[in-house]
Amino acid sequence: MSRIGKLSITIPAGVQISVSESNLVTVKGSLGELHQQVDPKITLKIEGNTVTVERHSDDRDDRSKHGLYRALIHNMVKGVSEGFTTVQELIGVGYKATANGQLLELALGYSHNILMELPDTIKVQTTAEKGKNNTIILKSVDKQLVGQVAAKIRSFRRPEPYKGKGIRFQGEDIKKKAGKSAAGS
Repeated sequence: MSRIGKLSITIPAGVQISVSESNLVTVKGSLGELHQQVDPKITLKIEGNTVTVERHSDDRDDRSKHGLYRALIHNMVKGVSEGFTTVQELIGVGYKATANGQLLELALGYSHNILMELPDTIKVQTTAEKGKNNTIILKSVDKQLVGQVAAKIRSFRRPEPYKGKGIRFQGEDIKKKAGKSAAGS
């Protein structure tokens, strides 16, 4: 039995879950609405304020999907009730980020600024305080989309191992290398 798959999902107040005939799971909440297509070999049982994910057989393929769909539905429930937030720091002299609606403009030491159009479901906010690193805050109901956009932003200037300059997630530790030793005589 899958350790994650056998856990039940509690539905918080204000969240509605429905399953269509074609196994399309719809989760509605105060922050939005998400949809997920579920494999026909996986069934969902909604009883009161809990959802249980069950599989038809113990085939290897069914076992692998059991925990997957439970985790996806749990993230959908958490997303429409609380939302997901990712914070990234820009570390480096002259590194800046500005947000104009769904357009994110990044100055990362290249000869040109990088413009990135963000999906409509993501809310972006940038902060620039004196004496602190500039930050990019991404918020959305879709955990997968927030992670994907954050990874794309980070790919523009990965943290380098000698000085640690670049875009990193808040709280991320970068192992620094020693660099060249002084020449001995």
